[in-house]
Amino acid sequence: MWPWQIPQGKITEEFGLSVGLKGFKYFFARLEYYKRRYEAPVIVAMEGYNGYARPLDQEVQRRGYTLLNVNNLKLRRFKELFPSPAKTDAIDARRITELVRLKDVLPRDKEILQEVSVVPKNHQMLKRLTRRRRQLVNEKVAIANRMQSDIQAVSPGLLELVKNKDGVAFLSFLTSRDNLEQLKGIRKGSLLKIKGIGEGFAEKIMAWQKRAYFSEETPYVGPMIIEDAKRMMELKGKIKELEGQIGELLKTSSLGQLINSIPGFGVVSTAEIVGEVVNISRFDTESSLAMYLGMAPLDNGSGSYKGTKQACQVNKRARAAIMVATMRHIPQTEESKMYYDKKRREGKTYHQAVRAMGRHLVRVIWSMAKRGESYSVRILDGQGQKDVELIMSP
Repeated sequence: MWPWQIPQGKITEEFGLSVGLKGFKYFFARLEYYKRRYEAPVIVAMEGYNGYARPLDQEVQRRGYTLLNVNNLKLRRFKELFPSPAKTDAIDARRITELVRLKDVLPRDKEILQEVSVVPKNHQMLKRLTRRRRQLVNEKVAIANRMQSDIQAVSPGLLELVKNKDGVAFLSFLTSRDNLEQLKGIRKGSLLKIKGIGEGFAEKIMAWQKRAYFSEETPYVGPMIIEDAKRMMELKGKIKELEGQIGELLKTSSLGQLINSIPGFGVVSTAEIVGEVVNISRFDTESSLAMYLGMAPLDNGSGSYKGTKQACQVNKRARAAIMVATMRHIPQTEESKMYYDKKRREGKTYHQAVRAMGRHLVRVIWSMAKRGESYSVRILDGQGQKDVELIMSP
């Protein structure tokens, strides 16, 4: 539902909007009509920005109108002040219009309505590519687990050939024949012609062939295994191709280059962070950035109990990316390793200690972005003391 509200607060029109070209044309036509009639700036507030609101949100920004994102959780709290008999789209839309009208007088309004800045095209592309890559990786993991379970059921010894079950050599071996049982009859010369198989692996396969066992399920489960192996090889190729595109695109992002200069922050993790953050200027403070990245737990203490809990409204993709990057960063930086060890001695779990380090790295990223400086560890004096101010607070 789209209620049109003039600056005086009166709703002049309310209608449903169909998703599609016809609906969009009508929406913007009415918007232009009221803009000319009242000579007032256009403000569009909507739920689901960057999600199911596409592509309407992008069209709003393309036309130069102000776009406000509605915090769903805060909206529910606001609606509790105005009890209604039922939850409908019309009721939600009216409450949002009230929020827009009151946004300049309500305290801490930015937690409910946040202006959406224009997204740089390269960052938007990074978000799309990294999310696509993550989907393919998750699919590959699911198929790998299923394939290994099926192999264990029909030929247990086959899994013992390699540690890396999704390696090119093993997958090429599985897909080298149309019938799984034919694998025990491949000669060494033919094995060496298979992609990824060298002398060592060929010897292991020949030793396995002497004791190879296949269950009675092999005739109908074998084709499933071969099909899964082929799909995994296809996914590995697509993931590699995406990573190449991501790497090239990351070179065009100044924020990406800064974050990528931190030891342990690889191309993929950096691209995921940049793609999800989109524009660091939309955060007022580094603590709000830390909250968005899931590196700032909320206080959950009560009385003498001291504890924390994870915030619900965090970007889970960005949180996973910075956690992985921080895990890789810690062993590569002496000061970070010392800080991590200190947290472990204090009784923190592994993930709690990594998250604490990640919280400091958010400060680093914030400082680097504001100063336009790459990551560095500088020398303060002639005694070899290092400046770790950018890495952690005292």
